[in-house]
Amino acid sequence: MNPLGLYVPGDSPIHRLPAWVKLIILVLVGVSSVFLRQPLLVGAALAVVIACYAVAGFTPVMAVRQVWPMRWILLFILIFQWWAQGWQSAVGVVGVIAVLVMAAALVTLTTRTSALVSVIVTACRPLRVFGVDPDRVGLVIALAIRAVPIVTGFAAEIRDAQRARGARPSPRAYAAPLIVRSLRHADAVGEALAARGLD
Repeated sequence: MNPLGLYVPGDSPIHRLPAWVKLIILVLVGVSSVFLRQPLLVGAALAVVIACYAVAGFTPVMAVRQVWPMRWILLFILIFQWWAQGWQSAVGVVGVIAVLVMAAALVTLTTRTSALVSVIVTACRPLRVFGVDPDRVGLVIALAIRAVPIVTGFAAEIRDAQRARGARPSPRAYAAPLIVRSLRHADAVGEALAARGLD
């Protein structure tokens, strides 16, 4: 089973699109999402995104897997929005979040990390006049993308260890070791970067 957000090699039309084209489309999707308020429009957007997954050679299950880790957060948002603004607003907000998450995940699933970082570094070069280091920005983006499957792996290991011990499910018992392992990993990465002269 492929970890979330990890590139999956393929030869689909979406795989073959240049990274910069996919990033521009993703930005346009994000901008246009502010106009998605009606449930029918949100449903149509979800259908389009799932169709794009099919074009890329993925099943609808793969699309759902991208938002599944957020299910409790989305449920809370749904309930709160329903109480505050009504069911249409609730469905619209949760649906827009799902569309954006699945669209962003499709980009990372069909684009090599090196290609994404290269595009971002190129786009940041004009910002050198403001003191921005494009290579450092690219490094941060690469580390952030790489951190997703690593933290997901930590979560799976902790869950399996708790099941093996027969421990009862507990958010605190699950979250505490996950946070500790993630922070230790971040410290190790920071020390490795410092050792190579990157502060």
